[in-house]
Amino acid sequence: MNWQAFFAMGGYAFYVWTAYGITFLVLALNVVIPMVQRRQFLRHLAMKQKRQRL
Repeated sequence: MNWQAFFAMGGYAFYVWTAYGITFLVLALNVVIPMVQRRQFLRHLAMKQKRQRL
């Protein structure tokens, strides 16, 4: 089996690689989005505490 045949996936390459791409995108977003939300929450909390001290 050669690499070209492997990547062609018997004519279904577009669907297979699109599915892999969407899957990896969703997994990456499941890691990145909570990190961004946590950072935003901590900033908001710090600003709120700073306002209460004044």
